[in-house]
Amino acid sequence: MAIAGVILFAKSIKLTTKFTSAVDIPIEFIEKNVKLRGRLYQITEKGLEVEHVPINLPFLSSLQRKWQSNGVLLVRLAGVELTPNAIVWLQEELKPSQMMWFQLLGREDLVLDCLVLVNKGRFFSVCLNEEILRQGLGKTIRIEGLHHDSPFYWKLHKRLLQAELKALKKNKGIWKEETYFEKLRGHISNNTFVQKLKQFANWLRIRI
Repeated sequence: MAIAGVILFAKSIKLTTKFTSAVDIPIEFIEKNVKLRGRLYQITEKGLEVEHVPINLPFLSSLQRKWQSNGVLLVRLAGVELTPNAIVWLQEELKPSQMMWFQLLGREDLVLDCLVLVNKGRFFSVCLNEEILRQGLGKTIRIEGLHHDSPFYWKLHKRLLQAELKALKKNKGIWKEETYFEKLRGHISNNTFVQKLKQFANWLRIRI
């Protein structure tokens, strides 16, 4: 019983530890795809900077505050290649210090590849990885950190592909088709003869 109690206490210490760097997170957390809670710090081109908010235990709360250090985790949306417009969309949609859950899928140096969930209302949550694809603001790519022959990998990959397909069907974001006139205008502007004609007109304007 005493040994079991020590093991449970050790596990609770890990769950209540505030992680300020990706390398501090135990490998078993990543292998088991543990979900961690966090508070958004800022959005960058590299990903979301998130302050980890560990579980609070009443009898350890005072000690936790003494032990906790400052720092943020760099979280990347797994399986998604973001466009510049995706960064703008995230900045508009996410509130400063917004709480979120991030499920650990992989780790590359100081970057965590995760599924990121945010609450929308009391009973509804949104997976940002899927929502970015549904809006046509990114493309599905390989999910780093997971074994590619595992059922879990293909289950997640299927979800992301389905989200991307919705954007494709609705012509949203990067999948928006150009109109006939937009294509014609682009073709004309790229035409070699038109380019030379513009150069001649500029030369003529300078001479006159």
